[in-house]
Amino acid sequence: MAVVGIVAVCVVLLVLAFLAPRSSRRPERGTQRTLGVGTRAAGKAPGVLGRLFSKPFRSSQKAVGRSGSAGRRARGRFPL
Repeated sequence: MAVVGIVAVCVVLLVLAFLAPRSSRRPERGTQRTLGVGTRAAGKAPGVLGRLFSKPFRSSQKAVGRSGSAGRRARGRFPL
């Protein structure tokens, strides 16, 4: 269920970054900040479990950043 949520957020950010590149940065940063809180909370687990629990949040942060930058990059290449 969480995977579907992250995919939905990435798609929304991709479209928003394509339509309004400057306005998309704030929602992107907010989403990354929220996922960062989860990363830090999960990382407090002891030892290997902390790295294991925080990995989904870190990869989700990367995916959100990539989708936003891909939308802005596509907008820059758009001929109009």
